[in-house]
Amino acid sequence: MRADLLNQRTAGVLLHPTSLPGPHGCGDFGPNAYHFVDWLHAAGQSLWQTLPLGPIGPGDSPYMGSSAFAGNPLLVAFEPLQERGWLANEALDGRFSDEKVNYGQVVPWRLHKLREAFAGFQLSASDADRQACQAWLTAEQRWVGDYTLFMALDQAHTPALWPEWPAPLAGRDPAALAAARTEHAQELAFWGFVQWQFDVQWKRLKAYANQKEVRLVGDLPIFIAHHSSDCWSRPDLYELDRSGHPRVIAGVPPDFFSETGQRWGNPLYDWEAMKADGYQWWIERVKRQLSLADVVRIDHFRGFVGYWEIPATEPTAVKGRWMPGPDYDLFAAIEAALGKLPIIAEDLGVITPEVVALRHRAGFPGMRILQFAFSDDAGNNFLPHNYERDTVVYSGTHDNDTIVGWWASCTDRERVYAAEYLGTNGHDVHWAMIRACAQSVANHALCQFQDVMGLDGRHRMNTPATIGCWSWRFKWDWVTGEVTERLARITAASGRTRFGRFRAT
Repeated sequence: MRADLLNQRTAGVLLHPTSLPGPHGCGDFGPNAYHFVDWLHAAGQSLWQTLPLGPIGPGDSPYMGSSAFAGNPLLVAFEPLQERGWLANEALDGRFSDEKVNYGQVVPWRLHKLREAFAGFQLSASDADRQACQAWLTAEQRWVGDYTLFMALDQAHTPALWPEWPAPLAGRDPAALAAARTEHAQELAFWGFVQWQFDVQWKRLKAYANQKEVRLVGDLPIFIAHHSSDCWSRPDLYELDRSGHPRVIAGVPPDFFSETGQRWGNPLYDWEAMKADGYQWWIERVKRQLSLADVVRIDHFRGFVGYWEIPATEPTAVKGRWMPGPDYDLFAAIEAALGKLPIIAEDLGVITPEVVALRHRAGFPGMRILQFAFSDDAGNNFLPHNYERDTVVYSGTHDNDTIVGWWASCTDRERVYAAEYLGTNGHDVHWAMIRACAQSVANHALCQFQDVMGLDGRHRMNTPATIGCWSWRFKWDWVTGEVTERLARITAASGRTRFGRFRAT
């Protein structure tokens, strides 16, 4: 049923939960998340796409977290913890910006409040709550056991990366791990409690969204972070040296975003070892993500055909080389285990016929970015008249500028072409782009929430290969009824929701 969703004609909005309003330093799964679902429903949107929901990593990026399976503790809302009596109302005394996430302040403060909630849980939780927590931990033991131990050891040995931990722990000596579980039992219990609450809260929110005819689109990064429970617990699945450090790392060659490419720094998979294991880690990873979302976008899909391998000693991505990926073999194994996969393939970058062939064979829709459409001629693959139905079109993604920001910074040629193609003089360029996406033949049309409000480049979520990103937030008084109604009408007129839902004015 979820795979069939990709054959329907839908519209949606891209917004990460950290960008939601709220008094606690960053958006979370609290009341404002439910209000956003209500807004999506009112605006005729049937898809809510997020960025990866996992823990953030270096540079506050959600694409470099400490686990491919765990949820971001920052997203755990405090209100449900207060309602259970585990966290005192007066404990929430933080003072934070409502337009930016200051991670340096927010992370320690929110973790401190989660520890207070955990103490309250230990002190006053009902038997039913304790049993529910334990049942969840047991059900998720395949990943949560290693994750909680990794987090406890990381806290104990910060700032050292896991290869620099004491050798018995870095090398996962069974006796050392058993001793660590005893020594850090309280810390393991805390991280397990946080993950349980993440799951409970997100799945409650997901159920609410589904009731409102809104489906959740998750985001699965192709690679994982080196300093993660995944790499530490299964080093045999990665291209590491004997000390546990990466020999080669991931990135992309020079492209539109950077003349020196992007040196991501993620460890690369040992695909032969993955295959020998029946791709079990990947099967479990996709299964986990599909328990959290109705559809999953896989980032950097072309890496499954060929990926850019960079020697770990190189300071940029320039001196890399293309290496073969697992191709269809991986997706055949995942589909055999899990059934037809509701996956969107992020097929951007250097796309070869082999990448297109893999996407078609796997049955995944690809992506088109309208902001990329005006630098060439009418044959540009990103122009709407060149789309096919099996496509997800974005006015722009989290890696792009806002539409208004793009219009202000694009070349004169792009501006002239876009003005003619979209029928705009620039004053309403965001609506012109949203309308072009919606009216295209593509099955799915999404836009950044910033673009619905016509915000400029100061509201950009991420600029690839730079630091200081991922912090953008909005305020509800920026979202007018006129904006909501206009998006709903565009969506309905293009056949992406029922037109009869909206009154005439």
